[in-house]
Amino acid sequence: MTLKIFNTLSGKKEEFTPIRENAVGMYVCGVTVYDYCHVGHGRAGVVFDTIFRYLKYRGFDVNYVRNFTDIDDKIINRANEQNVPWQEVTEKFIDAFYEDMGKLHIQSPTEEPKATDHIPEMLAMISALIERGKAYESDGDVFYSVTSFADYGQLSGKNIDDLQSGARVEVNEQKRDALDFALWKKSKPGEPSWDSPWGAGRPGWHIECSAMGRKYLGDTFDIHGGGKDLVFPHHENEIAQSCGVTGCVPVRFWVHNGFVNIDKEKMSKSLGNFFTLRDIYKKYHPETLRLFLISSHYRSPIDFSEKNLDDAEKVLLRFYEALENSEDYVADHYAPSEQVKAHPLIKKCEEAMDDDFNTAVVMAHLNEELRAINSECSQIGGGSGDKAKLAVRVSAFQFAGRLLGLLENSPKKIKQEIFDIKQSELGLDVEKIEGLIKDRKQARTDKNWARADECRDQLTRMGVVLEDTAQGTEWKIK
Repeated sequence: MTLKIFNTLSGKKEEFTPIRENAVGMYVCGVTVYDYCHVGHGRAGVVFDTIFRYLKYRGFDVNYVRNFTDIDDKIINRANEQNVPWQEVTEKFIDAFYEDMGKLHIQSPTEEPKATDHIPEMLAMISALIERGKAYESDGDVFYSVTSFADYGQLSGKNIDDLQSGARVEVNEQKRDALDFALWKKSKPGEPSWDSPWGAGRPGWHIECSAMGRKYLGDTFDIHGGGKDLVFPHHENEIAQSCGVTGCVPVRFWVHNGFVNIDKEKMSKSLGNFFTLRDIYKKYHPETLRLFLISSHYRSPIDFSEKNLDDAEKVLLRFYEALENSEDYVADHYAPSEQVKAHPLIKKCEEAMDDDFNTAVVMAHLNEELRAINSECSQIGGGSGDKAKLAVRVSAFQFAGRLLGLLENSPKKIKQEIFDIKQSELGLDVEKIEGLIKDRKQARTDKNWARADECRDQLTRMGVVLEDTAQGTEWKIK
């Protein structure tokens, strides 16, 4: 099956053929490092990591570039608030980014450039835009002239006349038009600055991605990604800048992930309705969050709630419990890789991923396969079934999960880590729980049913669920 990707530029799915055979250039807008990453950042990270993984699985040599914006008004403001150098702010939050995103099993891109390491490339592009009449200098600032680019609005579907009529009058006498945007900003007293032909200053936000994308991937590359909120004006401005310098179409496929919503509003710092990844990790395992984030198609909005995370955790535990239940049955049976890759599950998952990276359908296939694994285990436990067949099925299940960045832990490890998180969150007294279970067992032996029920009720109030098995009483947190 041919890989098809939805292209924001055309508004439809298109057959994907890279510019260079078997090689893909992909640039994804990274974070501005002035604070901890929130769940919206996590979604973008997981989405493009999953795309990165699948492109590599399909045999492409992927040059994946994801940048850090390490100079910005927000960074300067945060440094001033804390009375520290701006570099201290960016270093702290770059380290935090790696720590928090790493827990989501996000693989390292090929390149991770910082904006401040690429000032010369930005200055070269800005100079070229001025020479071509696409930009102008005004009292130390440099602006891009939006009206100089006839195709402005092609990505977002916005009409330049409508934009102009709806633009607010800005208090900026240096601009020729309200739509014009900054390529270079004259530095204010005490701000970080770099030398330029127009005086000391720093780059505007939009120019950095054009400069870094061009440096690492060329004048035209295959895929540019980011959140849906970047379509306008950021990516629209990137197209204008890049075309103004090279005369080339800078990107063939524009790929944008949907918002994370809370109460039908986009999660964002500006709205104050965001949760950092660190907030989430106090209550949920990072793999639970990853599963939640890929359970919906990447272009769809996703509703963030504790209930949805609870549901994702249950799915994740069911996946690992099925692997754990099958361990004894398949321990002595090798699953040949050619049989695993030829398994029907793999073909179905490939078809779903080839259809614009539809992870939601892959998750549905994994849930269907989960039932088949549990059924096969029951048959083997009852004296029938085929252990060699089960070994291939289980290996295919794990293989498909790992395409999505899931099922990379051992069942024992993941269950213990989830338990430890819940124990810490709820402040559980494990010694008391096990004491009540022991008391209940003795009460049942003594046929003191009232005491046994009392112990169970007390455990239930503590959030503990009991399961009586042939091996004894097991417990878990509900």
